[in-house]
Amino acid sequence: MRLTQGAFSFLPDLSEDQILKQIQYAINKGWALNVEWTDDPHPRNYYWELWGLPLFGVKDATAVMFEVNACRKVKPNNYVKLNAFDSGRGVESCCLSLIVQRPTSNEPGFTLSRTEGSARFIHYTVQSYATVKPEGERY
Repeated sequence: MRLTQGAFSFLPDLSEDQILKQIQYAINKGWALNVEWTDDPHPRNYYWELWGLPLFGVKDATAVMFEVNACRKVKPNNYVKLNAFDSGRGVESCCLSLIVQRPTSNEPGFTLSRTEGSARFIHYTVQSYATVKPEGERY
């Protein structure tokens, strides 16, 4: 199963050059960038771990790519994504998010749990297979 979150997620993984072009596009728009990682890519897990500090006012795409590669090197078995934020309206709103690394092993996928309650009420929950193991041992 392939995780499909963020821009370009239904396409094959972007090359280094294509990622660099997306970074340059965000810089040209005046957007702030940051790098995040996680080992639990559940769709409702929007609190990924921040890698370093947000990159405000960076004008060189290779500096952002340096941070992306540093995170990849330290977290080879985790998901890594790049986010771009626009502060044009006075709030930081995410306008671009793309996964730039997937685990080196297989992507574990999700399971659908069904719970029956009173009055024939059925509750469904999506759970990542990654969370079956303790943090740090998921891949």
